[in-house]
Amino acid sequence: MQDSDVLDTLRRAARRAGQQVASARQEYRRGRIEGSLPTDPEGRARIVCRRAAEQRAVRIEDGQPACFEAGHPACESCAADVEEGVIETW
Repeated sequence: MQDSDVLDTLRRAARRAGQQVASARQEYRRGRIEGSLPTDPEGRARIVCRRAAEQRAVRIEDGQPACFEAGHPACESCAADVEEGVIETW
């Protein structure tokens, strides 16, 4: 096998790997944007409360759980994670 053949093979492999990474990144972003929190029959989000360390079903209002308390570190981080779609659920 000549050097040019090896280089062509490496370029094709690198291009395929780059396309796979771009595709995975796009799917991840799409899932985070389009994803929604699991809900109970009344439409309340089923989240795990960090402050009380318990499972809760709460309404999400203006991007924050109804139980949100401004200034409380656990509530602030919970609201940020709800907004990003990465909150722990049940």
